[in-house]
Amino acid sequence: MESYSFLMTVAIILLSTKLLGLLTKRIAMPQVVGALLAGLILGPACLGVIHETTFLDQIAEIGVIVLMFTAGLETDIGELKRSGKASFLIALIGVIVPLAGGFVIASIFNTQSDAFLQNVFIGVILTATSVSITVETLKEMGKLSTRSGNAILGAALIDDILGIIALTLITSFADPSVKIGIVLIKIAAFFVLSLIAGIVMHKLIEYWMSRAPGDLRRYAVLSFAFCLIFAYVAEEFFGVADITGAYIAGLIISNTKKVTYVASRFEIASYMLLSPIFFASIGAKVEVPPMTTSIILFSIFLVLWACISKVLGCGLGAKLCRYSNSECIQIGIGMISRGEVALIVATKGISTGLMQADFFGPVVIMVIVTTIITPILLKLVYRDRKEDYSDLVQSKLVDQYEEVRDFDLASQSILDLHQNIAKQAEEKKPQTK
Repeated sequence: MESYSFLMTVAIILLSTKLLGLLTKRIAMPQVVGALLAGLILGPACLGVIHETTFLDQIAEIGVIVLMFTAGLETDIGELKRSGKASFLIALIGVIVPLAGGFVIASIFNTQSDAFLQNVFIGVILTATSVSITVETLKEMGKLSTRSGNAILGAALIDDILGIIALTLITSFADPSVKIGIVLIKIAAFFVLSLIAGIVMHKLIEYWMSRAPGDLRRYAVLSFAFCLIFAYVAEEFFGVADITGAYIAGLIISNTKKVTYVASRFEIASYMLLSPIFFASIGAKVEVPPMTTSIILFSIFLVLWACISKVLGCGLGAKLCRYSNSECIQIGIGMISRGEVALIVATKGISTGLMQADFFGPVVIMVIVTTIITPILLKLVYRDRKEDYSDLVQSKLVDQYEEVRDFDLASQSILDLHQNIAKQAEEKKPQTK
């Protein structure tokens, strides 16, 4: 008899991640923290309610692909070019410093003869910033449109791209039977193909979206299919991580006319099903290793360097771009949070054998700590300038980031208005008879 226990598993995951997400939101922490905690509590590390299954792994893989695709949709290439030099320099140094330090720390605790790539991978995990957590905090304080807020947003998007490139390189080298020259050729071919396909597909999709009338939902369906195909081609034919293909697919569609609608639909799908299962699957992978002195020390050093490296690297980049000392500190702290991006990379490392299972727990701890402390530290460094609006600037990057949320709010308002009109009409019916 076919088992339907997976239905109950999904229900438990959805309820627990939502409940803990709401609880963490009430204490001014991002909901992603609650979702992470739910995954950890449900997994073998605590209650053991959920375990790794083929179903969860496959849905989680789709979830991570959608997350990266959405990140690509929210990236405005044109605006990044215009925000360009400052954001790029901040992001570049903010990637190099954590990567180098993470490699050194991992090398101290992982001394196996074949551990070089594994140790580099720990550095790669530390590179990417979770832009959503910082942005939500800055929006709450009314500081997203400041010079430092714009720099944080632009740099966070760029360091995601740099982190993806680093991930692509390191995962391609994971197979020892593959020659380095062939790997580099395949990576180069993939990005060349992506550029050509990006130009062609962008024009075709833009033309179709501007001419095709009728139901908007077809755009979301087409975009999803395109995302999955690009992810498959990247992984299957070029040895590039599927999430890289998904991200590039998002970039291709990012400047089309219907991108706001498409992004809003994906946000709903991700929020309702895919993200909760992704975080739960992470929890199912975390098993408490023997708490040896080595593991405890590794966790402490990893957390400390995750915080310090972004302040040093991004702060230095900001200083070279002639930001003030206070803005340098704000930018550095705004880049601390790792969030879902680090988890995505770590999960990919587990599946490719680039990260030891014992190190997965410390990585999750690092993500939770940086996610929690970033909003707190941001509020502290912006506290003395609460009423200072002299550095507010206009930014298309900020405007685009807020468009999806505004779209959803407008849609909900229209639905509420429709329901009120229908209710009033229903109430008037007996009076007209």
